[in-house]
Amino acid sequence: MKIDHRTVGVFEENCYLLADEQAGRGVLIDPGDEAEQLVAMVRAANVTLDAIWLTHAHIDHMGGIVGVRRVWDVPVLLHPRDLPYYRELSARSAQMYGIDFEQPEGPDAELSDGQELSCGDLRFTVMHVPGHAPGLVAFNGHGVSFGGDLLFAGSIGRTDLPLGNPAEMNASLERFVSELPAETVVYPGHGPRTTLERERRTNPFLTGAVRPLRR
Repeated sequence: MKIDHRTVGVFEENCYLLADEQAGRGVLIDPGDEAEQLVAMVRAANVTLDAIWLTHAHIDHMGGIVGVRRVWDVPVLLHPRDLPYYRELSARSAQMYGIDFEQPEGPDAELSDGQELSCGDLRFTVMHVPGHAPGLVAFNGHGVSFGGDLLFAGSIGRTDLPLGNPAEMNASLERFVSELPAETVVYPGHGPRTTLERERRTNPFLTGAVRPLRR
């Protein structure tokens, strides 16, 4: 398994390339902006791009979709609860912030809690973790998690944006931290990677707020 990333756009969002090098297949997770950088990353990895997986549809996680799909006509996968952002609200955000944005077609397939996704021979499970966004999901497997804006190193995703829900966020964090192994490496939507064990011990938003990690 190979994981590469580029930090793109004015919001410094992390777009990840998940690749099965042996099979020569890959997926992009959250192509947020600067599509030319993301295309170059995929080409440098020498893999065939199979899909775009979105943790959610805020503008900073989907702004590069059109540019990527000009090169590879691949399907976009998204949880249906984030369709309002994908189809309308992210375009409004782009106007508000003065960001160039091309509205993508799709999405092409729905994500659901417990669904299994494949990238070559790699298998990842979808976990629905709403709160920061109603359709926020994490992709979990092989000791890693791509959790979007659920959990950061030392912080968590905000819930004061349209359709954010603090109660759902609290429940999602508890589930995320409780159900995944402590050694899980978290690749967040912003900032450096971390581990669940480190965040459970040091993250002020989690300390004392959830059940002990499963070991």
